[in-house]
Amino acid sequence: MNIKEYFNSVKGFGILATADIEGKVDVAFYSIPHVVDEKIIVFVMRDRLSHHNLQSNPNCAYMFLENGKTFSGLRLYLRKLREEKNSPEIDSLKKQYKKVHPAESDETDKFLVYFLVDNVRALEGDKDIDRI
Repeated sequence: MNIKEYFNSVKGFGILATADIEGKVDVAFYSIPHVVDEKIIVFVMRDRLSHHNLQSNPNCAYMFLENGKTFSGLRLYLRKLREEKNSPEIDSLKKQYKKVHPAESDETDKFLVYFLVDNVRALEGDKDIDRI
């Protein structure tokens, strides 16, 4: 199973950890990423602290926890590649999900942020995962 198949087949929630240039850390709930291929994922982000931190420090980590399973999930170590402000692709990506968060319907700026997947690990342990 590859990363795209994995995220298409599981349900759960994610947590994105970012840090600013001074190392002050923030964590936030994030949905399942949009997977472009085995090395590129995308998140739709609002202009909040996580997005702000990525402007000065492109490195972050995403932890995904599967629903109903103890210690099942993945840790993705990411590096921001680029972003698009108010991209028309955001609406098409959001339509893939049946439930849209009420706050997402407002007119504030949204960013389509592309990340390189530097490393993938299981939720527990220190070994890298070559294949999910």
